[in-house]
Formats: sequence, C-alpha cells, structure tokens
Amino acid sequence: MSLLSIGTIAYDDVFTPYGEVRMIEAGSCTYIAMAATHFVQPVQLVSIIGGDYNQDFLDGLKERGADLEGVEVVPDGKSFFWAGRYHDDMMGRDTLDTQLNVLADFNPKLPANYRNADYVMLGNLSPQVQMQVIDQMERKPKLIALDTMNFWMDIAMEELKAVLKRIDVLVINDEEARQLSGELSLLKAAAKIVDMGPRILIIKKGEHGALLFDGDKIFSAPALLLPTVVDPTGAGDTFAGGLMGYLAATDDTSFDNLKRAIIYGSAMASFVVEDFGTRRMQGLDKAQIDARIQQFVELIEVKF
Repeated sequence: MSLLSIGTIAYDDVFTPYGEVRMIEAGSCTYIAMAATHFVQPVQLVSIIGGDYNQDFLDGLKERGADLEGVEVVPDGKSFFWAGRYHDDMMGRDTLDTQLNVLADFNPKLPANYRNADYVMLGNLSPQVQMQVIDQMERKPKLIALDTMNFWMDIAMEELKAVLKRIDVLVINDEEARQLSGELSLLKAAAKIVDMGPRILIIKKGEHGALLFDGDKIFSAPALLLPTVVDPTGAGDTFAGGLMGYLAATDDTSFDNLKRAIIYGSAMASFVVEDFGTRRMQGLDKAQIDARIQQFVELIEVKF
C-alpha cells in the first residue's frame, strides 16, 4: 500500500531545559516520514523547501524510503523556519520566531503517481492547502487522516470544517478538541467532532496517552513514562507517521487494528522526544521498535 504525506520540511531552533539546537532539520513532513518509513515504503512527500536545505539530510530521507518527487525546491528561496523555547515543565512553550519563507507561496502539485495513493496523511498546514491535495486525488483513498491546530481554528474555521467533511480520521490534542467542539467533556467533544465529518477521531493527551473514537467504540492508549524528555517538538507528527505507516503496511482499518496502530504511533513518538529534533530517529531499528512495543503491551495487558 502507498502512503502520501503533505507537510513542512523545515529548520528549527529549539531551546529546552536540556540544552539547545539551532537550524536542526525538522518539519511535520520530516517527522511523519521518519516514522512511517519504518513500516511502509515509499512514503510520498509533498512539501516545499528553499535552496538552503541540507541536501545530505534529504538524501538520507530518500535512503530511508521517502519519495521526494513531490517536494518543490525554490533554488533562491529560504526554507520554513521556527524557533521555540520550552518551559521547565516541558508542557508549555513560547514561539520565538516563525518565518514562512517559501511556505508563504506553497501551492502543492501532486505528481501523477501520487494521485492514487491508498493512504493520505495531511500534516498541519492551512485547510486550503489540505483541500488542494484532496482535490488532486484521482480516486478516493482508503483512508485520509488530517492534523490541525488551534491557529487554523482561530483564523480559518469555516475552511477547516469544509475539509473535515472530506476526511476519515482527525488527529488533534485535547485542547484542540475542546476548542473545535466548544465542549469541555472529551466524550461530548468527540460526538460533536464526528458529526462534522471524520468517522474516526484520535485525541492526543501528551504524557497521558491518546483516545480513539470509532463509532460507539472507544479505546484509551497509555503513554510510556520516560526518565527524560529532551525535546517534545515533532512528537505529534511522529505519532501520526507511526500510526499511518502501520495502517498502510497492514492495509487494515478495523477498530482492532486502529488500536494497534495507535500503540505503534505512541511508540514512535516515545523515541523522538529522547533527543533534539530527528536525532533519535536516525539510528532507530526494528529491534528497538519491537522492544518498545512490548513495553506498551505490558502496560495495557490485563488478565482476569
């Protein structure tokens, strides 16, 4: 099965209580790809970068199984840049700088061989851009998942609601679920959001795990307690990459397999936070992933 992902390929400056990094390779598309390629290849990427982006890093993505034909390069442009500082509790953060650069004029164009992808992950971009990708698909994918954020709810709610009618899975955090629905109760929020269009809702709760809603079925996945969280940047995108990579690899969207996919997504996210940016993902192998999955299995296994 094929997986297509749209999102940013960016540079970040990140400051946490554990140190700092500058101009590290990042972006939603990057994190999604580095997780998903462990399960399915190729992962077709749609993004835009400037001529300043690290070619060695891009070559590494290709070697891992990413297809970069859909990544537009603006030779004299600068890539998207974000800088942020995390609070001491690692829960909150302050954005220090955001430079859209080439992303400001991003008009995604899907290569012909991308337009029949079986699984689609719409990373966190404007609803208008996400809709452009859906409109270019030549047939309906087996599953379309979407990530969004408070910012788009603030400035483009109607456009976001239009996209929600076209997708199958929405992946957001608990704060975003409450804002989108206007409900404090996550159970009531889920019911309202599903009425907006997506059949499946996944609500991420950070260190408290994730909730899966599929019809009248609910699953609560735990989060793995880690001794140290160095950098939470990209955890949500890595979760989405693991989730969609596993679903595409197994080609099974049943409730039981969605539960397994959430565990795989959570496992991948638990790795990325252990170092800055994508560093921890660089040397990750199957044995490490299998061992981490087993830790999750032991967390949720109950015998009566």
